[in-house]
Amino acid sequence: MSLTDIAIRTAKPRDKAYKLYDGGGLYLGVQPNGGKWWRYEYRFTE
Repeated sequence: MSLTDIAIRTAKPRDKAYKLYDGGGLYLGVQPNGGKWWRYEYRFTE
């Protein structure tokens, strides 16, 4: 399920940081101070 623009804009800070997943390893981290950061989790194997 992908995040919508409205879901991203209305994400409120909580006591602890939390993640809103977009799918495929992409998520939006919401910090207690209100900061929002896009992150991408991946694994690199040889």
